[in-house]
Amino acid sequence: MRINRQFFINCIMIFIGASIFSFGLVNFNMANKLAEGGMTGIALIVYNLLHVDPALTTLILNIPLILVGLKLLGLEPLILTLVGSLSLSLNLWVWQKIPLNISVDNDILIAALLAGICGGIGSGIVYKYGGTTGGTDIIARIIERRLGMTIGRSLFTLDICVLLLSLSYLSLKEMMYTLIAVFVFSRVVDFVQDASYGAKAVFIVSDHDRQIGDTIMKELDRGVTYINSEGGFSKESRQMVYCVASISEMSRIKEICYEIDPRAFMTFFNINEVSGEGFTYKELQELHEQAKKQK
Repeated sequence: MRINRQFFINCIMIFIGASIFSFGLVNFNMANKLAEGGMTGIALIVYNLLHVDPALTTLILNIPLILVGLKLLGLEPLILTLVGSLSLSLNLWVWQKIPLNISVDNDILIAALLAGICGGIGSGIVYKYGGTTGGTDIIARIIERRLGMTIGRSLFTLDICVLLLSLSYLSLKEMMYTLIAVFVFSRVVDFVQDASYGAKAVFIVSDHDRQIGDTIMKELDRGVTYINSEGGFSKESRQMVYCVASISEMSRIKEICYEIDPRAFMTFFNINEVSGEGFTYKELQELHEQAKKQK
């Protein structure tokens, strides 16, 4: 792992994103009895039923998950996840101590919209700079590896389970407003980050294609494909690097390209679905088993 200026910028932006997310959670979700998905949703359930500070609950729940995810995440993503988790707990504690009373004139719909906007902006910033706030993100990766379910589907399923459990302290009316907040949250994250969960693809054109490809494979453990291409103006033959990776890994791919070749040309685009090694482990295992049987 390289400790450089960009790494510190990532940590600072993750802290800012966690602060915005925590602000919305305290002043809109908690203040208006709105639930939340993921690990923070579980923290709100514990808060409403047992009156335990969410700052403490998220910290206690995230630490063992981060330790379990150590083998899955790698060193740098693990540190960024740890930064996000600690930032979330710290900011939840701080915002609860600051006496703010943001009036929405008892309009829960406005509160739900503001909760979704704040949460989406905060989480979008965290994801954009390669971090997570721990919790269900790690669980989703474990489910992906063990059961073959994609991260996006895993997170959606986990969020639905948490929201259903939230009915233990919410009325159906409050739950419906929560669903509005969750919908707005997802759309705002899409706007900030292009996609909450899933993957993106990148084409890289560079005179140092092999070095860039080797570095991506070594540091991120992502496969690359070299595609023969020809420059329209130069008429020179070269190889273009193609790589599919998670959203949070794209920032590191940019850094790798600029470190090796500042003139590298990169094209990023969203993909709706991806399967194969690194994304759907179950399908890969089935292929291995079929290959063994054929032998």
